[in-house]
Amino acid sequence: MPIFLAAGIDYFDAIRSGGPVGWATLVILLFASGWSWAIIFRKLHQIRVAQRQSVVFLEAFWNSRRLDDIYAKADSLKESPVSQVFRAGYVELVKLTGEGTSGKVDGDGLENIERALRRAATSELTHLERHIPFLGTTAAASPFVGLFGTVWGIMRAFSEIYAMGNANLATVAKPISEALIATAVGLFAAIPAVVAYNHFVSRIKILDSEMANFTADFLNIVKRHFAK
Repeated sequence: MPIFLAAGIDYFDAIRSGGPVGWATLVILLFASGWSWAIIFRKLHQIRVAQRQSVVFLEAFWNSRRLDDIYAKADSLKESPVSQVFRAGYVELVKLTGEGTSGKVDGDGLENIERALRRAATSELTHLERHIPFLGTTAAASPFVGLFGTVWGIMRAFSEIYAMGNANLATVAKPISEALIATAVGLFAAIPAVVAYNHFVSRIKILDSEMANFTADFLNIVKRHFAK
């Protein structure tokens, strides 16, 4: 018995006989599922690398005594959002002091550094969150799209049963089972998307907190060593 042939129902044949609306529904769901999986694999790699490089950068930052050495280290850790926040703050600090670490900054300078840090953090957060809303949309909408396909299929099934003039269990079960394919595909698209969405949101929140904490720590260092 073929894998898609069970209980006398050929699901390939059911899909072929689904009509334009049924086909369109399945195409939408399969596209959403395929694109969701592509996003999932991409984000898993991106966030894993970002977390690993952030750990390496923070260790180097707290173990080093020179900001220029840390800046050089950060250049090789570009996937770390924390390192990119530092780079933005350090570049602004260099502009204000003129000679790297020999000058001093006033209150306006401190505000400029803070704005640079926050802009970098916002940019990194936007980069991390890219395509994540699609997972949320797929998780929320796919079951309803699948339900629409099922309702449409059931309407067609009952229309065919009415035309046949026979409504016993044998004639009802097959078309109703075929109509439920859309709901199954909708759930197939939605379940991985919602699991991945919640996972990524929680991981990104951790990285966002690390950037916020680092911003506060870097500003404290600047105030302590470079403020007038």
